[in-house]
Amino acid sequence: MSEATPMVQPRLAYLVSSYPAISHTFILREIQRLRALGHDISTASINRPDRPEAQRDADEQAEARATYCVKADGVAGAATALSYWARRDPGALARTLWWGLCLGASRRSVMGFVYAVEATMVGHWMAQKDLSFLHVHFGNAGATVGMLVKRLTGCHLSYTIHGPDEFDDIPGQYLRTKVEQADDIVCISGYVRGQLMRISEPEQWAKLQVCRLGVDPGLFTYTLRDAHPGPTRLLCVGRLTPAKCQVLLVQACGCLRDLGEDFHLTMVGTGPDLGRVEQAVHSLGLQGHITLTGALTQAQVREQLAAADVFVLPSLAEGIPVVLMEAMSSGVPCVTTPVNGIPELIQHGRTGLLAVPGDLDSLVDQLREIIGDRALQHRLAIAAREKIETDFDLDKNVRKLGKIFEQFAG
Repeated sequence: MSEATPMVQPRLAYLVSSYPAISHTFILREIQRLRALGHDISTASINRPDRPEAQRDADEQAEARATYCVKADGVAGAATALSYWARRDPGALARTLWWGLCLGASRRSVMGFVYAVEATMVGHWMAQKDLSFLHVHFGNAGATVGMLVKRLTGCHLSYTIHGPDEFDDIPGQYLRTKVEQADDIVCISGYVRGQLMRISEPEQWAKLQVCRLGVDPGLFTYTLRDAHPGPTRLLCVGRLTPAKCQVLLVQACGCLRDLGEDFHLTMVGTGPDLGRVEQAVHSLGLQGHITLTGALTQAQVREQLAAADVFVLPSLAEGIPVVLMEAMSSGVPCVTTPVNGIPELIQHGRTGLLAVPGDLDSLVDQLREIIGDRALQHRLAIAAREKIETDFDLDKNVRKLGKIFEQFAG
């Protein structure tokens, strides 16, 4: 009997709009695990890293140095790439630039042409490294560039689609076209797969595969919180954005104070809603109940998780937040909302508590139920950790992703 032929691991180019980025650490962890499994992955980013080098940890610094950055390559890089493709395949270059112009024309914008030029730069980088498989995280502008790279080079194109931002502007993100143009699509949740099915033809559905994100439970110290003197320590971690609805959380804290609850909220993160959050804290007189830390490193976030009693994320729209997985891995019970993919992670009353999205009274009720109730906190935390180990373990899910990539070469 002949031995089975081993699966071939294709050499992959990973493209992200911004990499490495503080809110996309899970992509770095995914790539590190894939490389440890033997996958050959080169990384490219459209934009420069989102923080100065001194604010990145050692892994991020090393990854930034090894990542091709399109915008850092600048006008000279664009000229070199255009010249390369004009010599190598002028017809493909003309079609790609024209298609980019047409994309932009649909929105009365030159951005489609800009994306096409960026695609020539990514395609040139891939040609220099002899890469013919391109994988793009998110269905945003980076995925538009990826779609144009395929038009230019004929590469195999795959995406990881997260949601929900891509679904907010389906025409503007050319999402239907992206589904049609992709060879394979990885969906981080069943919710994402269903949304892509909703906007695509049935013959496209076979390319949609669910592979969840995950965390390494070993990175987090799992402990059940003991009773301690002083207030219940609430924690919220995430970019300060309207979608995460931290302003509503501040309002809920005002209600909790007025009802006599003993608590203190630490809010980690920064973003476009910072001013609104600060104004809400000030107007409600909650300076003694809420601490805003700004953005923290991953190590500092783990320290906050180790000190917290309850994690709160009152989002109006999400994919499946990795920070919830991190809290659940740490033994911190979670209060969040059943939006988008979150119910695939948290079941109300079993692995966490779910408040009605945008409903102040519901959020206050869930927080009042869990504050000070150690038995409930412990029961939720135990089931939550089991859920992570079963369905959201990083190593398990990256191995599944690696198997998907191996299918590409076949």
